Amino acid sequence: MIIPIRCFTCNKVIADKWEAYLKYIKNGSSEAEALDKLSIKRYCCRRMILGHVDVAPTVSNPSV
Repeated sequence: MIIPIRCFTCNKVIADKWEAYLKYIKNGSSEAEALDKLSIKRYCCRRMILGHVDVAPTVSNPSV
């Protein structure tokens, strides 16, 4: 599943921040710090990012 384009609750665009969020996490930032740096303040939008499970690589390569 890919990240939803917009938050289901407030309709704010969040998909454009997914790659930057992953970079912050990879560089050692905590989830809260990464979301703060990306200006994701609403808890509904934070829920969308934190609750997302990226299954696209698993689906595209089922042998892994």
